[in-house]
Amino acid sequence: MDDVDRQIIGIMHKDAKTPLKDLASAVGLSSPSTSERLKRLEERGTIGGYTLRVDHAQLGYPLRAVVRINPMPGKLQMVQKLIMDTAEIVECDKVTGDDCFVCKLYLKSIEQLDLILDRISEHAQTNTSIVKASPVKRRLPPL
Repeated sequence: MDDVDRQIIGIMHKDAKTPLKDLASAVGLSSPSTSERLKRLEERGTIGGYTLRVDHAQLGYPLRAVVRINPMPGKLQMVQKLIMDTAEIVECDKVTGDDCFVCKLYLKSIEQLDLILDRISEHAQTNTSIVKASPVKRRLPPL
Protein backbone atom coordinates (compact mmCIF):
# COMPACT_ATOMS: atom_id res chain seq x y z
CA MET A 1 0.00 0.00 0.00
CA ASP A 2 1.41 3.38 -0.96
CA ASP A 3 0.47 6.99 -0.14
CA VAL A 4 -2.07 7.17 -2.98
CA ASP A 5 -3.88 4.11 -1.61
CA ARG A 6 -3.88 5.74 1.83
CA GLN A 7 -5.33 8.94 0.36
CA ILE A 8 -8.05 6.97 -1.42
CA ILE A 9 -8.96 5.17 1.81
CA GLY A 10 -9.04 8.44 3.75
CA ILE A 11 -11.31 10.14 1.22
CA MET A 12 -13.63 7.15 0.89
CA HIS A 13 -13.85 6.80 4.67
CA LYS A 14 -15.10 10.38 4.96
CA ASP A 15 -17.59 9.94 2.11
CA ALA A 16 -18.02 6.53 0.49
CA LYS A 17 -20.18 8.15 -2.19
CA THR A 18 -17.34 10.32 -3.52
CA PRO A 19 -17.65 10.23 -7.32
CA LEU A 20 -14.77 8.47 -9.06
CA LYS A 21 -13.92 11.62 -11.01
CA ASP A 22 -13.60 13.65 -7.79
CA LEU A 23 -11.61 10.90 -6.11
CA ALA A 24 -9.22 10.69 -9.08
CA SER A 25 -8.76 14.45 -9.09
CA ALA A 26 -8.05 14.51 -5.34
CA VAL A 27 -5.29 11.89 -5.60
CA GLY A 28 -3.86 13.15 -8.89
CA LEU A 29 -4.64 10.12 -11.06
CA SER A 30 -6.88 9.38 -14.02
CA SER A 31 -10.31 7.87 -13.35
CA PRO A 32 -9.31 4.47 -14.83
CA SER A 33 -6.14 4.33 -12.67
CA THR A 34 -8.13 5.27 -9.57
CA SER A 35 -10.79 2.70 -10.40
CA GLU A 36 -8.11 0.02 -10.76
CA ARG A 37 -6.62 0.95 -7.38
CA LEU A 38 -10.07 0.74 -5.75
CA LYS A 39 -10.58 -2.67 -7.32
CA ARG A 40 -7.21 -3.92 -5.98
CA LEU A 41 -7.96 -2.57 -2.49
CA GLU A 42 -11.29 -4.43 -2.56
CA GLU A 43 -9.75 -7.67 -3.89
CA ARG A 44 -7.09 -7.64 -1.15
CA GLY A 45 -9.79 -7.07 1.46
CA THR A 46 -8.28 -3.74 2.54
CA ILE A 47 -11.64 -2.10 1.93
CA GLY A 48 -15.02 -3.67 1.58
CA GLY A 49 -18.59 -2.65 1.93
CA TYR A 50 -19.62 0.93 1.41
CA THR A 51 -21.72 1.79 4.41
CA LEU A 52 -24.64 3.94 5.34
CA ARG A 53 -24.59 6.02 8.51
CA VAL A 54 -27.93 5.99 10.26
CA ASP A 55 -29.29 8.27 12.97
CA HIS A 56 -30.64 5.64 15.35
CA ALA A 57 -32.60 8.21 17.35
CA GLN A 58 -34.64 9.05 14.24
CA LEU A 59 -35.41 5.33 13.92
CA GLY A 60 -36.86 5.34 17.44
CA TYR A 61 -33.74 4.26 19.37
CA PRO A 62 -32.70 7.35 21.36
CA LEU A 63 -30.61 5.47 23.95
CA ARG A 64 -27.24 3.82 23.53
CA ALA A 65 -25.60 1.58 26.05
CA VAL A 66 -22.33 -0.28 26.40
CA VAL A 67 -22.64 -3.54 28.30
CA ARG A 68 -19.68 -5.56 29.54
CA ILE A 69 -20.58 -9.21 30.03
CA ASN A 70 -18.78 -11.87 32.04
CA PRO A 71 -20.44 -15.32 31.66
CA MET A 72 -20.72 -17.66 34.62
CA PRO A 73 -18.53 -20.78 34.44
CA GLY A 74 -19.69 -23.11 31.69
CA LYS A 75 -22.09 -20.53 30.21
CA LEU A 76 -19.83 -18.89 27.60
CA GLN A 77 -21.46 -20.49 24.54
CA MET A 78 -24.97 -19.93 25.88
CA VAL A 79 -24.26 -16.25 26.58
CA GLN A 80 -22.64 -15.79 23.18
CA LYS A 81 -25.79 -17.22 21.54
CA LEU A 82 -27.98 -14.89 23.63
CA ILE A 83 -25.87 -11.95 22.47
CA MET A 84 -26.07 -13.01 18.83
CA ASP A 85 -29.85 -13.49 19.07
CA THR A 86 -30.50 -10.05 20.63
CA ALA A 87 -31.24 -7.66 17.76
CA GLU A 88 -30.65 -4.54 19.87
CA ILE A 89 -27.00 -5.57 20.28
CA VAL A 90 -25.55 -4.03 17.15
CA GLU A 91 -21.87 -4.68 17.90
CA CYS A 92 -20.05 -7.06 20.21
CA ASP A 93 -16.39 -7.79 20.75
CA LYS A 94 -14.99 -10.81 22.57
CA VAL A 95 -12.23 -9.37 24.74
CA THR A 96 -9.52 -10.25 27.24
CA GLY A 97 -9.54 -8.99 30.81
CA ASP A 98 -12.22 -9.15 33.48
CA ASP A 99 -15.07 -9.43 30.96
CA CYS A 100 -15.53 -11.70 27.97
CA PHE A 101 -17.76 -9.47 25.83
CA VAL A 102 -18.22 -5.75 25.28
CA CYS A 103 -21.48 -4.96 23.50
CA LYS A 104 -23.04 -1.83 22.03
CA LEU A 105 -26.84 -1.60 22.15
CA TYR A 106 -29.39 0.81 20.70
CA LEU A 107 -32.55 1.05 22.78
CA LYS A 108 -36.00 2.58 22.78
CA SER A 109 -36.15 2.84 26.58
CA ILE A 110 -34.54 1.91 29.86
CA GLU A 111 -37.30 -0.66 30.28
CA GLN A 112 -36.16 -2.37 27.09
CA LEU A 113 -32.60 -2.44 28.48
CA ASP A 114 -33.91 -4.06 31.67
CA LEU A 115 -35.63 -6.83 29.68
CA ILE A 116 -32.44 -7.58 27.74
CA LEU A 117 -30.25 -7.52 30.83
CA ASP A 118 -32.67 -9.78 32.73
CA ARG A 119 -32.26 -12.48 30.05
CA ILE A 120 -28.48 -12.21 30.03
CA SER A 121 -27.92 -11.80 33.77
CA GLU A 122 -29.41 -15.24 34.43
CA HIS A 123 -26.18 -16.60 32.92
CA ALA A 124 -23.64 -13.79 33.34
CA GLN A 125 -22.59 -10.75 35.30
CA THR A 126 -23.15 -7.48 33.46
CA ASN A 127 -21.91 -3.93 33.83
CA THR A 128 -23.83 -1.30 31.89
CA SER A 129 -23.04 2.29 30.92
CA ILE A 130 -25.45 4.62 29.13
CA VAL A 131 -23.70 6.60 26.38
CA LYS A 132 -24.12 10.36 26.91
CA ALA A 133 -22.11 11.56 23.90
CA SER A 134 -19.51 10.39 21.38
CA PRO A 135 -16.62 12.87 21.30
CA VAL A 136 -14.80 10.57 18.83
CA LYS A 137 -16.92 9.08 16.10
CA ARG A 138 -15.71 6.00 14.25
CA ARG A 139 -12.50 6.94 12.48
CA LEU A 140 -9.46 5.41 10.87
CA PRO A 141 -6.20 4.93 12.74
CA PRO A 142 -3.33 7.00 11.34
CA LEU A 143 -2.54 6.02 7.76
